[in-house]
Amino acid sequence: MTKPIRSANGDGEQPGTGPDEVRQPPRRTRREGRSRERAATDHDIKRTARKLLMERGPDAVTLRAIARELGITAPALYRYYGSRDDLIEHLRLDVISDLAGELSAEVAELQEDGALQLFAICKGFRRWALTHTREFTLVFASPTGGVGSAAGSVATLNRVAEPFGRIFLSAAGEVLAKHDLAIPSADLVPPELRDDLATYRGELLAVINESGLNISADKLELGTTYLMIQFWARLYGHVTLEVFGNYPIQVSNPDALFDAMLADLAREIGLALT
Repeated sequence: MTKPIRSANGDGEQPGTGPDEVRQPPRRTRREGRSRERAATDHDIKRTARKLLMERGPDAVTLRAIARELGITAPALYRYYGSRDDLIEHLRLDVISDLAGELSAEVAELQEDGALQLFAICKGFRRWALTHTREFTLVFASPTGGVGSAAGSVATLNRVAEPFGRIFLSAAGEVLAKHDLAIPSADLVPPELRDDLATYRGELLAVINESGLNISADKLELGTTYLMIQFWARLYGHVTLEVFGNYPIQVSNPDALFDAMLADLAREIGLALT
């Protein structure tokens, strides 16, 4: 006589037929499995690329090096990125988003004063650059044709719609809205720059207004745009000199030099740093 197959609880029922059966979760479809595996692998690729960047610098971030670290073949990476430039662009965006998130958290703790926030962002940018020199090199100091030859290989403030550009310009917009600044006359803008500045002015205005401010086109005139470009150039130039150790003299107190530069910028546009 055939004995009944006993279930785990000894009730003599066939497995899976009892009232208290534990249902197995439905199997993932093959497409769902591939999608999740793809997402995890993409995460691994970018994590490995970031690790290579931080440990060895931008030149070390290659598809072959990433594949070697992951134990896969380099051609397998082309399922996710069409080229090294494509990967570098995604890595660049990750880095700049992290920078923007860090600075946003810092200025959120300050009182709602555009000038205070703007100069806090300037200081935070310098501190980040000095403590993340390889990320800074990739994002802010890689020339087109060098580390990554795509059009986005150089990411300075010309990428105004990206996270860092947005928080910088949001604070700058607050300053424009609430302070009477010493704006250079449009007559002082070199004629050779006016067409470029006029184009850039429209992009600046769009990003500033998207942040919730309502800056009129008259407020952001040609002289204002020229002033903002000069402000960024001096900030970026100073930080770049310091990051790469290119001061023309030995500076024993670089903090004092940077603070003096910010104070000069503030005074020239009619603001007082307190």
